Amino acid sequence: MCVYLFCSFYVRFDMGVLRKTKSVKIVLNEFAVNSSATSVITLIERLKSEMNKTTVYRILEKLEDDGVLHSFLAKDGLKWYAKCRGCSSTTHHDVHPHFQCLECGKVDCLKTNFIIPEIANRKVEVSQVLLQGKCEECYSIVS
Repeated sequence: MCVYLFCSFYVRFDMGVLRKTKSVKIVLNEFAVNSSATSVITLIERLKSEMNKTTVYRILEKLEDDGVLHSFLAKDGLKWYAKCRGCSSTTHHDVHPHFQCLECGKVDCLKTNFIIPEIANRKVEVSQVLLQGKCEECYSIVS
């Protein structure tokens, strides 16, 4: 079965960009079944019976280099990963803010326009925006 956002990943495998190993399939499946971002700590815990943490880190790094996933730092400096939208190994086009719920810890990519301002005599290479508060589920419980 090919989840829509991940169909292009399978084509990429066929083109030889990334070897389609059992471990890579397992990691990709974690992102295919979950639309939220996932912390590296959570992935290592979920996959510990399938592979060691070094393998998880290596696969995540390769998937990020190939424009399949993007990473960002969230609360407490933990690294999180989420699916890219229209990125490649040469350019990441999905510059967007992330939202982390302070109650349940859920992290989402926000689908909103985000423009990095031009700064005189500087070139922005990386930008990360993390908004924190209560997600729709936790907010509705309080309301």
